[in-house]
Amino acid sequence: MNRDGRLGVGIIGAGRVGPVLGAALGGAGHAITGITSGSDDDRASAVLPGVPVLDALEVVRRSELVVLAVPHDELGPLVAGLAGVGAWQLGQLVMHTDAAYGIEVLRPAAERGAIPLAVHPAISFTGTSIDLRQLAAGYAAVTAPAAVLPIAQALAVELGCEPIVIAEEDRPAYAEAIGIATAFSRTIVQQATGLLRDIGVENPGGYLSALVRSTVDQALVDAPPRPGDVPPLGNATIDQ
Repeated sequence: MNRDGRLGVGIIGAGRVGPVLGAALGGAGHAITGITSGSDDDRASAVLPGVPVLDALEVVRRSELVVLAVPHDELGPLVAGLAGVGAWQLGQLVMHTDAAYGIEVLRPAAERGAIPLAVHPAISFTGTSIDLRQLAAGYAAVTAPAAVLPIAQALAVELGCEPIVIAEEDRPAYAEAIGIATAFSRTIVQQATGLLRDIGVENPGGYLSALVRSTVDQALVDAPPRPGDVPPLGNATIDQ
């Protein structure tokens, strides 16, 4: 892999995640070779202006790094299908963004010489440039073979995230934690805004914004540490 220059990066998946990751990697100096058509091509073209829309096979053919940002149920069949037509290339980087999968789902590509990487940025994507700021404040779960783990970590950093290594066997538990946090947060906010709307509060989402953010921040600070962890500075005065 030519790490002294730019990688040609292809994006398969034009939903909320793929175009944003393409924009982040483009901002880090890589060249975006193409993106597949997806659920909102207008939004994708706004985030990645001028990037050609190609079929998946052509995206793979043109790229040194292929980012797979597709729904969970589509990832395995996509990787296997591309392997079946001989798409994957020796030494090509293949990175998916699914929280629940490690690198095993990429085995059909790896068996043909591709380098499997799993990088999940832990943010809720909107599909707009706003996400680039969220990436810069967030973390990413990375899973990769030991020999190429630094590559996965470097790509997470280039996305703007701090990489956290998650073992292959721990991916299901990691995905469960992400799912609980996401679903619970959305449900509680929807219920609360609905109650406020029912009693005539205008813009209930705006009304609750500061409260919800500060409450979540406090809950994260108050999360019990593991035995042996060192408390953060100032933790003793956090309730003052």
